[in-house]
Amino acid sequence: MVTSRRSDGTRPAAAENAPEAGDEPVAGESGDTGPGPLSSVLRPVRAGNGFEETLEQVLQLLRLGLVPPGDRLPSERELAQHLGVSRVTLREVLKVLQDQGMVESRRGRYGGTFVLPRANAADGSDELLRRVAAVDVEDTLRFREVLETGAAGLCADGLAADGADRLRAALEATQGARLEDYRRQDTLLHLTLAELSGSRSLAAQYASVRATLNELLDCIPLLVRNLEHSQQQHTAVVEAVLDRDAEAAREMMREHCAGTAALLRGFLA
Repeated sequence: MVTSRRSDGTRPAAAENAPEAGDEPVAGESGDTGPGPLSSVLRPVRAGNGFEETLEQVLQLLRLGLVPPGDRLPSERELAQHLGVSRVTLREVLKVLQDQGMVESRRGRYGGTFVLPRANAADGSDELLRRVAAVDVEDTLRFREVLETGAAGLCADGLAADGADRLRAALEATQGARLEDYRRQDTLLHLTLAELSGSRSLAAQYASVRATLNELLDCIPLLVRNLEHSQQQHTAVVEAVLDRDAEAAREMMREHCAGTAALLRGFLA
């Protein structure tokens, strides 16, 4: 997906929080959010990573136990208003949580979205969780962002003659990747950017932090909605690099890193 430019030449953030079709009111849902625990836990998400940041905050709501197992979550309208997102985006998030066995949707007069008891870790996930426990997640995410944004800016400032073709090929490989191969192609795209930065030290450090990042990513589900959004951001980063727009390349990469960070904090924090 090609990211359009504003009249001043800058690229707007993805309009994830704009109202969408299907956001009409539902009878019986109150629009009065009022004071209460939701006001202190949920905050309006920033433009650019609406799905990821909404998922992060609803997961935090569940982890805090503000809605105990068996109880119903606040209405879609109330949650959407607290978060400042469309109800289409919120429904996508609730679908992910339902697929992960964390909530269930019930129809009827007394229906809604209900919190399920937390299941024990599935076989095979215990080892991953032990490995994550030994990682400073916040430090890894911050270091990754510094390296990624730096690499994107350096690439835009001085891409080698064969760099454009390598970058386009790496992007194309992610676009055609099967779901089970996506993370590998994603890694190769980011490693290509690091290598094309012209700094061998940066590339080596990024390879190390990416290995740690992939271990963290192995602990959370692959979400099609997030992968589609990541592809839009990948395309925007590559376009900015090819346009020699270092500022836009850094900004789009920073936004991309923030989306991944939101997912990891949501599932692992």
